[in-house]
Amino acid sequence: MTHTPDQLIVNAQLVNEGRCFDGDLRIRDGRIDSIGSGLQPRAGEIVVDARGRWLLPGMIDDQVHFREPGLTHKGDIATESAAAAAGGITSWMEMPNTRPPALDRDSLEFKYGLAAGRSTGNYAFHMGASNDNLEELRRLDPRSAPGIKVFMGASTGNMLVDDPATLEGIFRDAPTVVITHCEDTPTIAANEAALRAELGEQVPVDRHPDIRSREACMRSTQLAIELARRHGTRLHVLHISTADELALFTPGPLQGKRITAETCVHFLQFDRHDYATLGNLIKCNPAIKEPEDRQALIAALTDDRIDVLATDHAPHTLEEKQLPYLQAPSGLPLVQYALVSALELVHDGRLALPQLVQKFAHAPAQLFDVGERGFLREGFHADLVLVDPDRPFRVERADVLSKCGWSPFEGRRFRSRVHTTWVNGVPVWQEGALTGARPGRRLEFTR
Repeated sequence: MTHTPDQLIVNAQLVNEGRCFDGDLRIRDGRIDSIGSGLQPRAGEIVVDARGRWLLPGMIDDQVHFREPGLTHKGDIATESAAAAAGGITSWMEMPNTRPPALDRDSLEFKYGLAAGRSTGNYAFHMGASNDNLEELRRLDPRSAPGIKVFMGASTGNMLVDDPATLEGIFRDAPTVVITHCEDTPTIAANEAALRAELGEQVPVDRHPDIRSREACMRSTQLAIELARRHGTRLHVLHISTADELALFTPGPLQGKRITAETCVHFLQFDRHDYATLGNLIKCNPAIKEPEDRQALIAALTDDRIDVLATDHAPHTLEEKQLPYLQAPSGLPLVQYALVSALELVHDGRLALPQLVQKFAHAPAQLFDVGERGFLREGFHADLVLVDPDRPFRVERADVLSKCGWSPFEGRRFRSRVHTTWVNGVPVWQEGALTGARPGRRLEFTR
């Protein structure tokens, strides 16, 4: 890494571990050197006047699809990690369903090689599970991947795990956290067949939550939790989308939980009514569902029934999204505007700012045993985001940095914006522009 001068951030409102407090923070050799009040500049040090802006630990997104290798016409590690940094995400964990999928140690290490020197943020890659790679999962070094991803519902390629014996083996023997996509494939198939019989190929996109139904989510999530309880598995259920599933999880602090839940920013921003204007642009799996689900998910963040907030960033080209509903791919690009969209809940008084930081930074670091990141602590890596809480802006397509070139938030007005993002002490986004630095490092797991 190119040497970056030491920096002193003064007059900030720091948000960390349940507190908001005025103070200063010094960065030295890429780490947080000191946190205090009235810190004095040293010779050669760059002074950054935060002017009362919010200084947060950089966000850790535990669920992204950056499309490399194999699908780089949609996005790649360089473009999507830059978009993430512009949104205040300083570390990311990528899903295994690339082409080829990351189903063994060699393919996993290949992806790490692709990220080295090209990622703006810090990076890690989940290992994928299939019906026939159980022995590979058993041999996985737990320090080489944050988790093992199990698609317990429909997926691309050879990644749908529906063999009962394999599922038992994964939940019994997994050396890392098991992370699951929970949708019941037979239920989805039956729902789609019924709608095709009624409407032919002209099924409208607003029926997506009827095909990828709440029943499909509930059945699969119940199965995952049953397996985890039977085997004592450390289970993390991804992208909860329904109020129904929330009853399966325990409210309260993350510490001590063996089974945790996550939701994603789009489930907090959209509901079934938005299909009328956005159509396939918000088609994703699991589906965005009812207004009541949206409200229940927000409430579950406040009572700590949901432990983590992520993106499930999954870009597709506009041409792909303009296909008829049944042919259009699922997924949407989210990293660039994830933090500011979530901050709308803070502005609305629905979520306290320290709670948001807990969901988007502290909890992912704790859940996946990420070493020395996710907190504003002396000695930790200086992954930081400075947010201007009172500088509204409107999302314009011309400003989208993801390779796909569009955002479901286009036209939306957000009340805050990301002013500066630091990764390992290096500014990578400053006042509306990328700096071009790519200081991202491989995440380390203290297991």
